[in-house]
This record gives sequence, C-alpha cells and structure tokens, in this order.
Amino acid sequence: MSVEILRAHALDGVAHGFLGRCGGVSEGVCAGLNVGLGSGDDREAIAENRRRALDAATPGARLVTVHQIHSPDVVIADAPWPDDARPRADAMVADRPGLALGILTADCAPILLADAQAGVIGAAHAGWKGALGGVVESVVAAMERLGADRSRIAAAVGPCIARKSYEVDEAFLRRFAEADPANERFFAAGGREGRHQFDLEAYVVSRLAAAGLGRIEALGEDTYSRADRFFSFRRATHRAEPDYGRQVSLIALS
Repeated sequence: MSVEILRAHALDGVAHGFLGRCGGVSEGVCAGLNVGLGSGDDREAIAENRRRALDAATPGARLVTVHQIHSPDVVIADAPWPDDARPRADAMVADRPGLALGILTADCAPILLADAQAGVIGAAHAGWKGALGGVVESVVAAMERLGADRSRIAAAVGPCIARKSYEVDEAFLRRFAEADPANERFFAAGGREGRHQFDLEAYVVSRLAAAGLGRIEALGEDTYSRADRFFSFRRATHRAEPDYGRQVSLIALS
C-alpha cells in the first residue's frame, strides 16, 4: 500500500502534507506508517516510516520534531536536533529552507501554518488542553516574531478526532464554559445523561479565526472512525490495545 498524503488548498505552494497510517512498514497494533518514538514499535521500522513520510510530503527536507507535552509552548527551529534532545513544546516555527516541521498526533489536531510571502512556517499540536491553553496564539505570535503577518498566514487543521467520536463528561464541558461561555457551542448532547460530544476541530478553527489569520482550512477527517487510515489513541484505549501508533503532519520551506 502506498503512502497516503492529504494536502490543504490553503497551503498551496508550500511543501506540506498530513500523513495517516497507510504505506508504512510497522506491524501489529502499530501497523502502517507509525512515526511515534513514544510507541513500543521497532525503531528501525519507525525510522523507515519517517523517511517515507518525508519523501512523500517534503522531499529533501530534514525532520524536526518536539517532545509534545500538551502545552502552549513554542520553539524556533533553525537546525535539526537529536531525537533524545528534543525540546519540550507543542509548536515550532521556522524561516529557514530545508527543515520539515513535524507534528505527531493520534486524535489531537495537527495545525500547519505558512506566510509564504514572508517565508515563515509553523506547526502546532493542539489537543484539547493545548488548544484551551493557547497554543494557537503562541505559534502565531512566534511566526510574527520571525517576520510573518497574521493577515497573510494560512492555516490548515489536519485529521483529528471528530465530534461524533469524542464523548466527554460534564466536568470537561464546564472547563471550557468557564474559560468562555461561548465555548458551549462546540458541544452537542451525548448519547448518555451527563455526556457531551466535543468538536475539537471546530474549536481549533475558532481560535485560529480569532487570531486574525488570513485563510483557514479544516480537512474534516476523523481519526477515530477510520482505523484503516489513521491511528487513534482513544480507539486503541476502547479496544484495550497495549499500544498505538502516531501519524505525522509536515511542512517545509523549499
């Protein structure tokens, strides 16, 4: 099976891609294009999967990733760092050609951003905690520090868990409502009393829009319901699987 790559029209002209699980060499519960160093997968398989992902999305670029911690923290990438010395952060920005910013996900929302005119790119990992904590605003501000203009920044939100698949409890909803009562619009009634369905993608898009970005696109792909195409932490948990893979989203300047 060949590597499946999804691209966003909003990022036309910028090397990028949202990868799933298709086209990799990993086996077992991580079968496919697993790139997650945090999984128990074979390290040689992970390295080969990363090579395939780069070749498909950002050929010729060198991969840069971070140790993701569900924070609003962002770092500037000016050269690759060793895998065992990855900064603890959830977003990266760069203005140098040849670096592929890589965000790993397995239900959280990957965000790729670019101001093509300024030659500045960004990538962010937005789970509910990072999104609520301000990772969107952090990555946009960091791009501006490198010369981007938020009115020119285009952003795309890649495959993540969809509202129909994301059941949360009352305490989760209250956390968002207390931050901003308008956030209740991102929740629908769940199938059980005291349960709600959260729309992570729409929430992330709203934060991008509020930040004043020029163009925003959401791919509308549900990681949870498509086991043939995407890895999903929640699905693996519900199936009592011992491990789960991670997919990668990449963006680079030529």
